[in-house]
Amino acid sequence: MTLSPIGGLLLTPLAAALLFAVLPRYRLAARLNIAASALGFLFALALIPWRPQTTTLFIADDLNIIFLILNAFVGMTSSIFSAGYIGHEVETGRLSGTALRLYHAMFQLMLFAMSLALSANNIGLIWVAVELATLSTVMMVGIYRTHAALEAAWKYFILGSVGIGLALFGTILVYLAAVHAVGEGMRAMEWSNLRAHAAALDPSLLNVAFVFLLLGYGTKTGLVPMHAWLPDAHAEGPTPVSAVLSGLLLNVALYALLRFKMIMAANATAMPPGPLMILFGLASVIFAALMLYRRGDIKRLFAYSSIEQMGLITFAFGLGGPFGNLAGILQMILHSLVKSAIFFSVGQIVQARGTQKIAEIRGLTASNPLLGWMLIVGVVAIAGLPPFGIFMSEFLLLTSSFARAPALVGVAAFGLLLALGALLLRLNWLAFGTPSGPGLAVRASNAPALTHLALALIMGLFLPGAVAAWCRAAAGMLQ
Repeated sequence: MTLSPIGGLLLTPLAAALLFAVLPRYRLAARLNIAASALGFLFALALIPWRPQTTTLFIADDLNIIFLILNAFVGMTSSIFSAGYIGHEVETGRLSGTALRLYHAMFQLMLFAMSLALSANNIGLIWVAVELATLSTVMMVGIYRTHAALEAAWKYFILGSVGIGLALFGTILVYLAAVHAVGEGMRAMEWSNLRAHAAALDPSLLNVAFVFLLLGYGTKTGLVPMHAWLPDAHAEGPTPVSAVLSGLLLNVALYALLRFKMIMAANATAMPPGPLMILFGLASVIFAALMLYRRGDIKRLFAYSSIEQMGLITFAFGLGGPFGNLAGILQMILHSLVKSAIFFSVGQIVQARGTQKIAEIRGLTASNPLLGWMLIVGVVAIAGLPPFGIFMSEFLLLTSSFARAPALVGVAAFGLLLALGALLLRLNWLAFGTPSGPGLAVRASNAPALTHLALALIMGLFLPGAVAAWCRAAAGMLQ
């Protein structure tokens, strides 16, 4: 393979998935899962000094390298957390045998599929990769084989299949729009080629295609009203899967949509994609913020927080402009770090308390001080309060809205305040007061969550010039 870092990034998890499918020993598989994920992260970092040339199938640019590194990093930290978390599930008898081999194999297959989607230069390959990522996570969501877990997995599979079917139809329409401009075959499916000839593509086909793509990939992103699979998948699957779903898979689906948005924006006669993205984004923010007040399950609570955050990010990219796009990219990065850290904490809280019901979890700062305070810091960060980085990205988004669409500022701010109130209300119950019972010992590592929260704090206090310039360059590609 000519793209050496991308080749390593793809072949490592794929080989690991094949190995784990037949490896019977859990402890060895857990260690190798960490090793394979760490090696994948090193290959992703190698893309910074060694940026491969664009080919028919693969591309590496300022936009996707950011998310390839983020994907590999969160995958690595999730594998570290997963080792202890799944170890507890083994000891309690919730997982064993075939389920363990399936878990580790699907974990690496999921990382492979997401890296493939992020590095693909072919719009058909992007679609295949997103579908593969969906199928691997469906298997992981239903891994406990309980009635609720299987129902959540089937709901995810059915709704995800509808979404990916809509995305496929949109992809076919983009190909048809490009045929007359660039010719038939693979050239009409290369994203870089489509981008270069975007002005010559059929605008009427592009308009219809983008509607289907928004609905299709928007389903995977968790946008309202295509979000129904997401709370169940988060609540019933293993917590490391919830962390990866919120922190990575939602980003991958939105990234695919952004690639098509760039083609639309480069065609002066096609409809502007921004208004539709703003509509779905703000609807998701308001709906999810209201639903936060009615959640009685701690994992469902933060699942709706992910819907709210992805809605806000979609709104940012729909608003566009140099600052709107920059705010969207920063928000994607920070949400991945913070939300996965929250789910790492929540996973241990659920294991320590033996329940996901918020009514039965109270006084964590007294019974499990470190877990309680990690949850507090995570909620403060995801709610957009200073000094964490999400405050910076949300402030940038709202100030940019004043210049480009002042009428929308009030709607976005209202949604953010609603979500803030709900999260602080639930946090007060979970973290303070008389403990609802003694906490059990947990064995998962706290290092991943602490590392993510520290990075979110650092990005809020000081964003290095090189990182800021890189993010601005990626934002410039989305104009």
